[in-house]
Amino acid sequence: MRIDKYLWCIRLYKTRSIATEACKKGHVKINGANVKASKLIFNGEEITVRKNQINYKIEVLDIPANRVSAKLVDLYRKDMTPAEEFEKFELLKYSKDYYRKKGTGRPTKKDRRDIDDLQKD
Repeated sequence: MRIDKYLWCIRLYKTRSIATEACKKGHVKINGANVKASKLIFNGEEITVRKNQINYKIEVLDIPANRVSAKLVDLYRKDMTPAEEFEKFELLKYSKDYYRKKGTGRPTKKDRRDIDDLQKD
């Protein structure tokens, strides 16, 4: 089965075209090597997918005939993503929040000075 179709079948991507685009951009690797969307996959291969700034590591257990329900996904893949990847994502989410809420408007004069002081260092 093609790698783009497999990623769609195990519900890692919503559509095959999104999975194909991820392969073209180099976000999908098999055993450490970038692959095209047409690359065939086999049981036991390790797939690394970069999605939402998280590097997912997946081992192929079996090849599904077609798209499977969410309950049956674990029959076809083994998720080996380290917990540190998810922790890094949480930290990144908190760092983006800053202390101002989104949509509160332009920075005040004090905020501007603080930003300038940070940029000088």
